[in-house]
Amino acid sequence: MTSLKVNGVTVNFPFPPYDCQTVYMSKVMECLQKRVNGVLESPTGTGKTLCLLCATLAWRENFKDTISARKIATRLKGEEMFPNTSLSSWGTAATDGDSPAHYTDVPKIIYASRTHTQLAQVVNELKSTSYRPKMCVLGSREQLCINQEVMRQESNHVKVHMCRAKVSTRSCVYYNNVEEKSTDRDVVNSILDVEDLIKFGNKQRVCPYYLSRSLKQQADVIFTPYNYLLDPKSRRAHNIELNGAVVIFDEAHNVEKTCEESTSFDLSPYDVASAISVVDRLLVEQAKEVSRGGSVTEDFNVESFNSGLKLDLKTIAKVKQILLDLEAAIDSYDVPSDRGITKPGIFIYELLARAHLTYDTKTAVYEALEQIIGHLAGQPGIFLNTSGLQKLADIIQLVFCGEPAEKDRQQRMEFNTAHFKVHIHRDTSHHKRKQSADVWASSSSNKQGNILSYWCFSPGFSMQDLVNQGVRCIILTSGTLSPLSSFTSEMRIEFPVSLENSHVIERDQIFVSVIARGPDNVQLSSAFDRRFVPENMASLGNTVANLSRVVPHGLLVFFPSFPLMEKTLEFWRASGHADRIENVKPMFVEPKGKGAFTEVIDGYYNKVNDSTSKGGSFFAVCRGKASEGLDFADTFGRGVIITGLPFPPKLDPRVILKMQFLDEMCRKKVPGLKYLSGQDWYRQQAFRAVNQAIGRVIRHKEDYGAIFLCDQRFKNCDARAQLPAWIKPYVRLYDGFGNVVRDASQFFRVAQKMRPIVEKTTTTKETVRLPDAPSCSSYQSPHAQKAKVLDAHLPSLKRRRLNEQSGASGMAKICIEYESELQEGHRRPANLLDALEQDDQSSVPVGEEKVNHLSTLSLQYDKRMVDELRGGKRKIKLVQRQKPSVCEDVSEEGNSSRAKTFLADMKKSLSQVTFDRIIQALQTYKKTDDLDLLLTETAVLSEDANTHSLLRGLYQFVRPHHKKQFDENCQELTGQGCGYKPEHSLSKDERKAVMLHSATDRQPVAGLTDSSTYSQLNTQQLNHGGRHLIQQGLQQVHSGSSSKSEVHAAFLSDVKKALGAEKSAQLFQAITSYKKTNNYEDLVTTVVSLFTERDENFGLLVRFGMFIRPHHKKQYKEMLDVLMGEPVSVADEVPADNEEQQRRDEASVLLPLKTQTKISSFFSSSQR
Repeated sequence: MTSLKVNGVTVNFPFPPYDCQTVYMSKVMECLQKRVNGVLESPTGTGKTLCLLCATLAWRENFKDTISARKIATRLKGEEMFPNTSLSSWGTAATDGDSPAHYTDVPKIIYASRTHTQLAQVVNELKSTSYRPKMCVLGSREQLCINQEVMRQESNHVKVHMCRAKVSTRSCVYYNNVEEKSTDRDVVNSILDVEDLIKFGNKQRVCPYYLSRSLKQQADVIFTPYNYLLDPKSRRAHNIELNGAVVIFDEAHNVEKTCEESTSFDLSPYDVASAISVVDRLLVEQAKEVSRGGSVTEDFNVESFNSGLKLDLKTIAKVKQILLDLEAAIDSYDVPSDRGITKPGIFIYELLARAHLTYDTKTAVYEALEQIIGHLAGQPGIFLNTSGLQKLADIIQLVFCGEPAEKDRQQRMEFNTAHFKVHIHRDTSHHKRKQSADVWASSSSNKQGNILSYWCFSPGFSMQDLVNQGVRCIILTSGTLSPLSSFTSEMRIEFPVSLENSHVIERDQIFVSVIARGPDNVQLSSAFDRRFVPENMASLGNTVANLSRVVPHGLLVFFPSFPLMEKTLEFWRASGHADRIENVKPMFVEPKGKGAFTEVIDGYYNKVNDSTSKGGSFFAVCRGKASEGLDFADTFGRGVIITGLPFPPKLDPRVILKMQFLDEMCRKKVPGLKYLSGQDWYRQQAFRAVNQAIGRVIRHKEDYGAIFLCDQRFKNCDARAQLPAWIKPYVRLYDGFGNVVRDASQFFRVAQKMRPIVEKTTTTKETVRLPDAPSCSSYQSPHAQKAKVLDAHLPSLKRRRLNEQSGASGMAKICIEYESELQEGHRRPANLLDALEQDDQSSVPVGEEKVNHLSTLSLQYDKRMVDELRGGKRKIKLVQRQKPSVCEDVSEEGNSSRAKTFLADMKKSLSQVTFDRIIQALQTYKKTDDLDLLLTETAVLSEDANTHSLLRGLYQFVRPHHKKQFDENCQELTGQGCGYKPEHSLSKDERKAVMLHSATDRQPVAGLTDSSTYSQLNTQQLNHGGRHLIQQGLQQVHSGSSSKSEVHAAFLSDVKKALGAEKSAQLFQAITSYKKTNNYEDLVTTVVSLFTERDENFGLLVRFGMFIRPHHKKQYKEMLDVLMGEPVSVADEVPADNEEQQRRDEASVLLPLKTQTKISSFFSSSQR
């Protein structure tokens, strides 16, 4: 446990906090101390829940200490109890001017989140802290009731009234034990979530619902879903006292929607008709009772009688008349079928007055409705649907809130309805409604009529209501509140404290790409006019299928809506795209209903955990259950694909009216208030849903993953500006899909090396569903330990310490420059110094991608470097006619790895000053070619026998014309030379000439012996050949190009069959361009897009390796390994029918530049 001071308050934290966590707690403390509201955004994985709990509970304890200090000060009458410690240091800063005199003045903490599932995660976080406040979790009867008779009821409001009836008659055995068990020490002093309460209730036979309400009275912290706070009637039902309380809304990105929905209603013809039917039934029943003289029949038990009706027939008849008048008033409007009628909010009073519902009658009608519902709920026998009556009761409470005097009524009505609209529209859903369970339901319940909607369009209405209740402060927090300015303007209350926090992850843990076009170069868009175009759906299918090969383990795919997802998946199943995805990552689709969701998500978790599978893919919708409340940590969410922008349905009347309402408010220009425009709100809704979905990918400090934004609209600067602040720096725009595959596969290779995962079989579903858990634990994860080991042994992995834009110095700069030149195909450097020299002539800066590539190469060469340092063998294959290029290519790779290893070892062996001096000398030598200066500066290495090997190691950096002189200098200073041989003084062109000369003599050279290296190659041996060069048998050189032509002709034929004439021509054009420009990225973009549209074409993609130049071959092979899911050997790149053909194909795989010209001309002639 770590203690730290935050704004003068001591906070106990489970582990040393990150900087962003300290900043976050400071902002929370500022809100609490200054009694001001705050809106705080902190990305998922930064431990915001833990910070909230620790900061608020520490402040509350400090507040109590302040009261204690003042009480002691009062008793001491100015004397000091501890002379060295003044009372002013006892935490008085916590109250900031408050003068609390009693412990009952200590504010309660009301912690609200969207669902009980999320609250369970919060309670679990509380258990990991040192704080043990008295707490309770509020829930509904539906969640907490354990009385089986009540739970058997179908309707929730029937459960409520039956429960009340049993409580009033004390006929519920569970409720009768509440008073005794509510003081149980195990309950009062324990931290219990809903599940724990139910377990305790079943064990002790006590009602969890009333037990939680009892615990609420003494609780320091109350956990509740936030609709219990925002919905006035729910708040009254749970008797939540807000005066002086600190209110925290976690996952507050949904608060706006909940605020509006909790104060809105839709009254359908079915609701009114079912209410009339129920009252009719009651009238008949009561009439029979009256006719029998009011005697109690056998059908009435004591319970139903006691909870029964205290209304006369006249009152019941009045209720029926109100319902009939209301139905007639709503249906009196002739509404066009395609659109409704919209009225100002205050019109609701005029409409209800036609049904005799006013401020004067509201109380009597409401009480009558409650009596009727309670009576019917307590009756035995067949179920009666009283939902219509309950809805009318709720409407009366909502519309007629407050108790204004007669003279203030008009003003109160205008205030109540300022942010509302009345909308009357046709009911078109009657044909979809399930058959009513009520057999007495009249035929009128199935008739078509008008729906009365009363919609709130400002969340500020509910927020202002909370402020009016006297809360101390309101804190809204989430991982996705951006953009904050628009979010706060909607709330209509002041937020003096705000925060957009940074993330705890590093650059190598996140990959974000905008994919505007699919592999087939078709533009991707979910816009209304494009979403169902077959070409668009097919291109999206190809995109997802290809990315499913690149992303390891779990892949999440989010669609804008359920209809779009269903239509797209249906198309994919018909076109074969679904089969391609299924073959790599079995598909799991989010269901609409709640019941099947758990089964589907468990299937996905199990598939990802299966060590024999390649993972799974989960298809879901933005704003759905998977995008909001679930945690896809580590392997369960390595990639997130956003298939489009989830704009609200623009033809939806509620959306239209919301936009109109905001535009009206903007035009009014109320002083001190700033409203969003309708269009700004519309866009904000889409991007907030996107931001919530992409938040699934990074769940803690050691997590990593990729985000693919597959809609061309994400290319717009305005669109990217709506993304969370922590993601913006990492967004990359791509024109070609092949480049995405290349960079994404490289990202995952590096990430998997640096943060190797634990075996799949050890992962459990429980760890998946508890977000932020790793970031809140005090132990160091295996991921972090592994990363540190790699960081220590491979300095080239310290990417964060390298300057982002060629500002690196020392070893980093040399390695980066060398790697940047290694990728240039026009002139391959013979050694490191040649690479440095070429860098001066290049105008391309060494940027972030080069640094990342350096790390990737280092990881790939790791094993090979270790083998070479131990004196192990290094295999080099030389193929006929390609000996110079092959040998040169392998040599350069070896030089690259040896150079980096040597520099790393040298840095470990020397002091920082000496190391920097050597590096500076090498850079100066590179620029000036002054060997004497280099010898002078490096002479320090000859002073100690332990550093003699380092001096000799610098031989590899010396240019050919200085090799002999440097070798002699080393012999003189250390007594041992550097292994100089005459061929070392040959320039690159001279060596190439020698190699070509040996090739023209047609001597059978197949390769070097295992112990040979290129630096030890003897030109005489190359010129004359011999058995000492044989490695795998000698091959005779074939005259002419007939054998190559056969291979190419076969490939050409297969390409034309698979792709057709048009796409074949596109491929040949790409090859011709590659020959002229040496632009590997453009070639790969075209090739990948053509060969990955169908699974059966992947063989052509592999065979195409014969046309890749040697210096790009390694990149191409790595890309193939990722796409195929397994290593692809060189021999497999060009399949052959027999051994002789295999050898010829191996030769074609490593064609030099001159042979490439022949290939291009061959294709050109074939096209003609």
